[in-house]
Amino acid sequence: MTFTNVTVAGGTGLLGFHIAEALLNDGSFKVKILRRLPETPNDKADSLASKGATIVYADYNQHDSLVKALRGTDALISTASPGLATGGYDFDTLQTPLLNAAKAAGVKRFIPSEFGIDYAVGDHLITDTKASFREKVVNSGLEYTIILNGLFTAYLGWLAFDIQNKTATFYADGNTVVAATSLSDIGKFTAESLKLEESRNATLRVAGSRLSLNEILEKFEQATGSKWKVVVDKEVKHRFQNNIDPVPSPMDFFKAISLEKPSLENIDNDKFSFSPRPLIDDINALVQMASM
Repeated sequence: MTFTNVTVAGGTGLLGFHIAEALLNDGSFKVKILRRLPETPNDKADSLASKGATIVYADYNQHDSLVKALRGTDALISTASPGLATGGYDFDTLQTPLLNAAKAAGVKRFIPSEFGIDYAVGDHLITDTKASFREKVVNSGLEYTIILNGLFTAYLGWLAFDIQNKTATFYADGNTVVAATSLSDIGKFTAESLKLEESRNATLRVAGSRLSLNEILEKFEQATGSKWKVVVDKEVKHRFQNNIDPVPSPMDFFKAISLEKPSLENIDNDKFSFSPRPLIDDINALVQMASM
């Protein structure tokens, strides 16, 4: 199936912007950016519009408004996020109106806001809401593609590597291998997935790198030119689940889950036409940003 008209829900967000840019740079797609009403000024929206994207607005609480905005869409990519940094977690409730409107509008394929670790039901409240919504997508009658890319390299500092204090906090053994992918490469993987026959009703596992926590730490030490302190706390999950002092925050528990999960196996990078950027490039960018 050929997809010409692609809509990105959340296209001015952190990940959505990179996916929208990749679609526009590819040159094969007509791109719409779905934003929430009311209309507000947005530099990223202006940037995407200058490159050829159409900006459309809808009231996410009004089914008819969403359906109208999605008319003519072949593929809908959701990068909607409940705001993890501020305690949001429910990917299911957030995206269900988009799925219902997509079905009513005649959208052919839905790509949900997964873009993370390969989780199991019961791992965490956040991933459980992704799992419940993923089941809705699979059973919706629409084509779908699930894209799993491990950790965002842009979040490595937040997850475990404190650049300012030169401290790494490991919630798992340092030899644990984790997958991580840059935002720009996730954008490229997502755009190109729309051209792959293998992506139809499938889960694609892609990764910019698959390195141990210790190997990632070595790259941070290389980038900063200094030896880092390592703090190991493997009991976060146990303390959180059993309410043992000091009780970790739900977000620290989520970090622990993200870092202790096995790295993505059997990755599908060979299905794509490009090689992801080296992890050291992203780490150098993080270190430079931290020094500003």
